[in-house]
Amino acid sequence: MTMTSTLLCLAATIFFEARGETTDGMYAVADVVMNRVAHEKFPDTVCRVVYFPRAFSYTHDGLSDHMEDYPQPDDVEARIEAFIIAKDVLEGNTLVGTTATHYHTTSVAPFWSVHKDFAIDGQIGVHIFYTCSGYC
Repeated sequence: MTMTSTLLCLAATIFFEARGETTDGMYAVADVVMNRVAHEKFPDTVCRVVYFPRAFSYTHDGLSDHMEDYPQPDDVEARIEAFIIAKDVLEGNTLVGTTATHYHTTSVAPFWSVHKDFAIDGQIGVHIFYTCSGYC
C-alpha cells in the first residue's frame, strides 16, 4: 500500500475516532470526512478537513496522534483495518454511504446537535450521525 498524506490523515481519523466500532462504524466516520471534503462549507482536502481547528477530538485531546504509539494487539489490528478502509474509501468505495457531515458519541451532547439544520441520520455503535443542511 502506497502511503500518502491523504491516506494517513483519513486512516488516523478512522483509527482514533472509531477504532472500537464495527467496520460499518469505521466506514461511517470515513464518510463524514469525505462528505465534508465535498461540502462547500468545509475545506476541500482530507487533511485540511481533519486538521481544521477542533473538527475531530483526537487532534486536540493532548494525546499522541501517531497510531504507532498505540502498540496493543487490538490497536494494531484497528490500525491495519483503518488503512484498509481509508484506501477503499479514497478509491470511491464505502459500505455505509451516508450523507453525514457530523457525529458524536452517545456520551456527549454537543451544542450543535439540537440545531434545526442538523438532521439525525442514525446511530452506529456509540456514534450518532447527522447531516447538516445549512448552519454547519
